[in-house]
Amino acid sequence: MEVPEGKKIYFSSDNHLGAPTAEESRPREEKFVAWLDKISEDAAAIFLLGDLFDFWFEYKHVVPKGFVRVLGKLAQLSDRGIPIYFFVGNHDLWMNDYFEKELKIPVFHRPKEFTFNDKKFLIGHGDGLGPGDKGFKRMKKVFTNPFAKWLYRWLHPDLGVPLAQYFSVKNKVISGKEDVEFLGEDKEWLIAYCRRKLEKKHYDYFLFGHRHLPIDFQLTKDSKYINTGDWINFYTYAEFDGKELHLKEW
Repeated sequence: MEVPEGKKIYFSSDNHLGAPTAEESRPREEKFVAWLDKISEDAAAIFLLGDLFDFWFEYKHVVPKGFVRVLGKLAQLSDRGIPIYFFVGNHDLWMNDYFEKELKIPVFHRPKEFTFNDKKFLIGHGDGLGPGDKGFKRMKKVFTNPFAKWLYRWLHPDLGVPLAQYFSVKNKVISGKEDVEFLGEDKEWLIAYCRRKLEKKHYDYFLFGHRHLPIDFQLTKDSKYINTGDWINFYTYAEFDGKELHLKEW
């Protein structure tokens, strides 16, 4: 993808809309919609790197109630011809084809390579990558198992959605208490993952969410890892102007 002069590519993640309650997340949703409205003036593309919702499950004919403002804005931007890409996070793992059919937004379940103006990017949500966190990796295998999803569909939405929302909000990630400090490059597992990938192939930028902490880390002389932070504590995003990638705050 070539980024035209005067255009930019934007990246954001971890809104966790709906948490801890729909009413309490509404101001964050409105702020995010205002950001989308503003960046639409010069956006060549928009990348949403997961956990837009604190819980999302697509039944055959039902999706979770709410989020009208953000979904409407995404539909509007997509209809205007602005490419939007969505990477599922650990809180919206059960996303299928609703975004693709209703909003014309492609959905990715794994990190994917992109090239913008000769700069190579590896982009994803970031969950389950790198060493450690074996408990979560086992849990993710269960949640992504087709049979497990089939079983969950037998729960009526009036039971299944509130139950999942309850456990989702209990997840430590939304609290932000354990994720707002840089642990050091030896303990940051996404840094370890990036370094491992660089042993086999060069990337100018690794771009992830999930960590809930804005991070701009120089891996090598010509390779950088950036984490987009979140829209709970930091309201940060990444912006690529065709030459360089920077973290910004809204």
